[in-house]
Amino acid sequence: MKLNHSLLAAMASFAALTFAQAAMAQESAVTRAGPIKNIVLVHGLYADGSSWEKVIPLLQAQGLHVTSVQNPTTSLDADVDAVKRALAQEDGPTLLVAHSYGGMVISQAGDDPKVAGLVYIAARAPDAGEDYPALTRKFPAAPASAGLLWSADGFGKLSMQAFLNDFAGDLPRKEAATYYAVQQPMGKAITMAKTTVAAWRSKPTWYAVSTEDRTINPDLQRFMAKRMGAETIEIPSSHVSLISRPKQVANLILQAAGNQQGTRAAQARTFSNHYAVTTARDPYTDGV
Repeated sequence: MKLNHSLLAAMASFAALTFAQAAMAQESAVTRAGPIKNIVLVHGLYADGSSWEKVIPLLQAQGLHVTSVQNPTTSLDADVDAVKRALAQEDGPTLLVAHSYGGMVISQAGDDPKVAGLVYIAARAPDAGEDYPALTRKFPAAPASAGLLWSADGFGKLSMQAFLNDFAGDLPRKEAATYYAVQQPMGKAITMAKTTVAAWRSKPTWYAVSTEDRTINPDLQRFMAKRMGAETIEIPSSHVSLISRPKQVANLILQAAGNQQGTRAAQARTFSNHYAVTTARDPYTDGV
């Protein structure tokens, strides 16, 4: 039996309204308590926790308690566990901030009740159960992926050429080479991992698009930011805006930490409006 257009429209509107009501209903004691003081930073692939070293002092200078997680990058589950251990040590509402692949990690770990919001820095933001590699193929391939080298025991790293030119292309060469030297090898299991939770569906979100990114296509970043209804900025940087543009990244984090209540209702409206549009005709949500 085929549903007519009026019924489909009504169903989409009902779903959107339901989401908006649920999001606004979360104006809880967490958000009413005032600015968020705890920040947990989650690095991506081809990096370690030191990738946040320029952002951390800018946040600490504003009185925030900052933790930079050291992901093992052996599997998604192991990285989620590392973030959850960090969250367990926090004494109240916490903002999760992720770069790159770290976005998958906070999307999974972000359903923790301590998490008051999610900030994505040129980061992956898959839906629950979504095939992220398949999603990336709907956009032109980013050049960095061609430089991924695998060891005999199943761990991957970027070649120096790919790292310097495509991952950290706007850093001085000597500085980029230093970060290249500390990149964490990636376990092959990560390439097949899928999240089972999309915390961005129930938490306030912010997104920083890197407009000159050669690791995650900027248009893919824009799509993910729009899909989640994130408050979005664009930074003219390579994939590593947290290193090359730390002040802009820190300012977005500070905005998210200090403006929880004011953005939640607006995000609910943005997401519900986008849901109504994409349900009808967005080709990138097919099969998601």
